[in-house]
Amino acid sequence: MNSIYEVRILIVDDNIDLLHLLCEQLSGAGYRQIQTAQTCAEAKKVFAAEKPELMILDINLPDGDGFSLFRSLRVEADIPALFLSARDADADRLFGLGLGADDYLTKPFLMQELLLRIQHILQRAYRTELAGAGKKTLKLGKRSVYLNDALVTMPDGSCTALTATELALLRKLAENRGHLVTFDALCSAVWGVDYYSYENSLGVHIRHLRQKLEERPSTPRFLITVRGIGYKLVY
Repeated sequence: MNSIYEVRILIVDDNIDLLHLLCEQLSGAGYRQIQTAQTCAEAKKVFAAEKPELMILDINLPDGDGFSLFRSLRVEADIPALFLSARDADADRLFGLGLGADDYLTKPFLMQELLLRIQHILQRAYRTELAGAGKKTLKLGKRSVYLNDALVTMPDGSCTALTATELALLRKLAENRGHLVTFDALCSAVWGVDYYSYENSLGVHIRHLRQKLEERPSTPRFLITVRGIGYKLVY
């Protein structure tokens, strides 16, 4: 596992529209291995076949409840889990957390909040595995970038998360440290061979990346533009 975006995610919910929305949002955030189920029975089959590394579980399911499902699946593998439910009573939330779930979010919810909670759960749960992938830390002035965790540590000790696109761009630039990486090469590394519709957004992502990496983004010290050709990372 080289980054949190490689984890296998299982979402269990009987609301098909919500399942589609969650898959769309998670894919847009950079997660590529997403499986779904609408019942406890389906979830058990998918769990056995795919060996997920994160579970997102509804509580009210047609053939059972998410609490019981969580307990049965946890016997098979001790993986992180987040309950996503319309049950907003304190007793339900505390019961779910008491079972060993990593988080509990009530519906309706902000999608960005869910994505941040998922990111934090994965960073905590798989820190050892990610660190074991090798040294993936960049030191940019007073800021440290942990590529495996997709995090930037600021001079004041706070942390800022990198998006999947920002992480992919930074990895490509770091692989070619001190050397020019053309616009085409960056786009291809992030979006694949069919990147043409994304070319105009490259500059936007670079600008956002500079805001996280540079003390003065308008006069960058590390992420340098080679006008009309591409970018290079110097550190």
